[in-house]
Amino acid sequence: MEVLIMAMTYMRSGICTAGYINQQHPGSGLQWVRPVKEHGSLLLGDMSDASNRVVQIGDVIELSLLRPRPDPVHAEDWLTDFVKHRPRLLRQLTGEKRANFLRRYVDASPADVLTHHRRSLCLVQPQTLWGAFSLDDYSGKYDARIGFELAGLAYARANSPRGLPVTDLKWRALGRGWLSQDNRNELNLDCATLHQRLSAEAIYLTIGLSRTFQGDIWPLIVGVYPVPDYTAVIDYRNL
Repeated sequence: MEVLIMAMTYMRSGICTAGYINQQHPGSGLQWVRPVKEHGSLLLGDMSDASNRVVQIGDVIELSLLRPRPDPVHAEDWLTDFVKHRPRLLRQLTGEKRANFLRRYVDASPADVLTHHRRSLCLVQPQTLWGAFSLDDYSGKYDARIGFELAGLAYARANSPRGLPVTDLKWRALGRGWLSQDNRNELNLDCATLHQRLSAEAIYLTIGLSRTFQGDIWPLIVGVYPVPDYTAVIDYRNL
């Protein structure tokens, strides 16, 4: 099945991915899927093609989706065969087609994810947003966060000064590069500064809900999509 990859994310135990398939959905426009294995987390090798290229956001790939395996809130989970059928790149969504796609498929019911937890993935265009990156030299702990306000939806965690953790591999790589470039350990960026540094006309986000942790489900930013797109080199040894 063809999947447009919208998330390639960092997890302590590996990675996670998600994307759209060409099936209609009343809230998100297209149906989200989150490929999962029978046991354990995804690893970089699972989402690498026959040439060992790691799949990127914006790739349209062929995946062997076997069957849906919804896990309460995570209604989008699909059991996937990564052994017999490696991911295969078909094409990429870029330029004006990418910009038009993001505009078209902004989620009509983000509260289903952010408030009601009926599903776990949504694409949004914030009314305003702010970002932060920090790196502790002593511990090596690196953190990327984005806070945002969404018109018509009050959500305390997203609106807090700290915002939400960003697990998008490319965005995290961008932040590391900015910290190094500015010779800083911490960087806080308001909405105007973010747009200026990215030369962005608009910024879209995908929000995903975590698995249960400490008795709660936590929202994460699993995809960041400025228009036009940006470049960043991902060091897969240092996510």
